[in-house]
Amino acid sequence: MKSPLREFWDGFAANRGALAALIVFCLLVAAALAAPWLAPHDPIEQYRAHMLTPPAWAEGGSSRFLLGTDELGRDILSRLLHGGRASLGLAAAAVLLSLIPGVLLGLLAAFYAGAAGSLIMRAMDILLALPGLLLAICVITILGPGLANTALAIAIGALPGFVRLTRASALAELPKDYVTASRVAGAGTLRQMFVNVLPNCMAPLIVNASLGFSTALLAAAGLGFLGLGVQAPTPEWGSMLSSARDYIQRAGWVVTLPGLTILIAVLAVNLMGDGLRDALDPKLKKLQ
Repeated sequence: MKSPLREFWDGFAANRGALAALIVFCLLVAAALAAPWLAPHDPIEQYRAHMLTPPAWAEGGSSRFLLGTDELGRDILSRLLHGGRASLGLAAAAVLLSLIPGVLLGLLAAFYAGAAGSLIMRAMDILLALPGLLLAICVITILGPGLANTALAIAIGALPGFVRLTRASALAELPKDYVTASRVAGAGTLRQMFVNVLPNCMAPLIVNASLGFSTALLAAAGLGFLGLGVQAPTPEWGSMLSSARDYIQRAGWVVTLPGLTILIAVLAVNLMGDGLRDALDPKLKKLQ
């Protein structure tokens, strides 16, 4: 008899694309965490004699700067490594800031389906009526740019999705026999919420959180490109694209490398989300 963890891993590993994406994502996270030791240069140090130096393999490149330098002579490899700390950390913070309140509000809306539940869901409907990026821009305009405010702005836009998903999952569990038996045995509402119902709602929430991570990563890059995210001189993938957009024809690598890094990170997270869905969805297990 396989343990649940072993069964989950076998289901996840059966998806070769998801397994490869997990390896790539772990490498990105490890590189970001080890950036102070892996980066060959200070990410904000300017080498005025080496502005817009091509990558080492291109004509005119230098082995001193493996991926070249930007318009201010800063090492692109070092900025990508340190920028991963900001971009990945910001996306993770945004997911947590939307997941935790979203789960709490969703459970409240499911267990108190009267006036309280209606109030919560109507508030979520209002948030859903606003485009996520526009809502984030409005929040940052009020609070000001910065790492914490950017994470909060992205989290507010992602909150309704977690609330609605948690409520729908909890409502599907409430009529089941184990919940009724627990209620008859005298379990209180808090125990019903967090001990009985919530563990059985975690599979779709985990999948949604993984996909929400890629959405948050793109939103962070978009806000950084608009100059509303992480502020200079702190490196961040979106802000690197913004500062390099005037050099697309003259020095294409300055734009291509940050954009390619964002693409790889988002693609890896999306493929991981597919693998998590395949491993956690009982309906898909029955079809296999």
